[in-house]
Amino acid sequence: MPRIKIAIPEKFIFNTEIPIRITDINYGGHLGNDSLLSIIHEARVRFLNFLRYSESNVEGVGIIMIDSAIQYKSEGFYGDELLVEIAVNDFSGIGCDFVYRLYNKKTSKEIALAKTGIVFFDYAKRKTATFPPEFKKKIEELI
Repeated sequence: MPRIKIAIPEKFIFNTEIPIRITDINYGGHLGNDSLLSIIHEARVRFLNFLRYSESNVEGVGIIMIDSAIQYKSEGFYGDELLVEIAVNDFSGIGCDFVYRLYNKKTSKEIALAKTGIVFFDYAKRKTATFPPEFKKKIEELI
């Protein structure tokens, strides 16, 4: 079976630190896959807040995650402080990809690479919306 390969962008434009909580640990004693997805969700919300947006309001429309992919690189453990970096790429008429790189802040060991596809969504009309040009402009200013 072919494995997922996430291309690393040339530049990450945002980073945040997120600790691994005890509730993030699975029966194997390390960071669970469901918790890793929650951690990148938290990082995405922090990034949007940095840009003065929320998941429900990016220039008047919301966002919806349409897919996700994760490459696990090494284990994370309770108490580890993760450095989560974010890049945005693969712009289309209605969406883009968020790419995440997660490191153990203390050891610099890479924990995972992840990618989430998002589309812009008009919640009132219950349908996809056009990519807001002002959002892309803000991303390009950070690159």
